[in-house]
Amino acid sequence: MTQYQGILLLGPTGSGKSPLGDRIEAAGLGRRRFCHFDFGANLRRIAGNEPASAAFSPEEREFLRKVLQSGALLEESHFSLAERILTQFLETHCRDEQREVVLNGLPRHAGQAEMVGRIVHVHSVVSLQCSEQVVLARIGMNVGGDRTDRSDDNHSDIRRKLAIFAERTGPLVDYYRRAGCAVVALPVTAEMTPEAAWAELQSRVMASHGW
Repeated sequence: MTQYQGILLLGPTGSGKSPLGDRIEAAGLGRRRFCHFDFGANLRRIAGNEPASAAFSPEEREFLRKVLQSGALLEESHFSLAERILTQFLETHCRDEQREVVLNGLPRHAGQAEMVGRIVHVHSVVSLQCSEQVVLARIGMNVGGDRTDRSDDNHSDIRRKLAIFAERTGPLVDYYRRAGCAVVALPVTAEMTPEAAWAELQSRVMASHGW
């Protein structure tokens, strides 16, 4: 299996990962070009019976709908589904050997990280840092324009996701740091746009890592 090169966006719900990933795909980062793998968006397309769902059985699509509704994380026993979604995306969108992948939404815990590592070598992590208050403000204003028609943006669901992030996903920063990956911290404010986040990230990458 081909091992791709990439970076991982880590941050709580509402921190702007998806709009930032789109911006990185459009404008690059440092001197590198990327394709953006948005795991949540892919899950929603498959669960919604869009064309991307054709490769998945009705039972698999129903399982993914329940995952989305509950906000649960795919554990190792179900990682084969995530692997299929990721590999299909990479084979379709990242065939250019000079393009890397921006991972967003996968991996979300250490077990997934070990399995994703067989497919993508993550050399850098971008840690989007913001408080619960900032998250709620950003979602309320739909700063990145990616929260339209999201049924999971009520306060109880948001707080549940933040708790899961703090317990399972946030520790991935240290996981990757121990593995020798570069970690770029990006403080996110309530009104920070994707363009502003990208510009700040570009500045930090060029200053500290020289990609």
